[in-house]
Amino acid sequence: MALRRQKSNIVNIGMIIANEDEKAGMTIDQTVLNGKSAVVSFRLVNGGRKSAAVKLDRQACEDLREALTEILTVEGDF
Repeated sequence: MALRRQKSNIVNIGMIIANEDEKAGMTIDQTVLNGKSAVVSFRLVNGGRKSAAVKLDRQACEDLREALTEILTVEGDF
């Protein structure tokens, strides 16, 4: 039997997007494993409460980006 060593390079990235009063918003968490994105999850934050994490695949994240781009092309104070 030979000794086999396995090393993983795991990086966790957390982002918080919130309103000015910081009472509502969302968190985005990404796990990068050996240089590749492994998991991306989103949680809504309302006051002190957080929703359950929702994990999205790459295609869903790209669709989300497209939807946000479309929303932000319209002027307004939403």
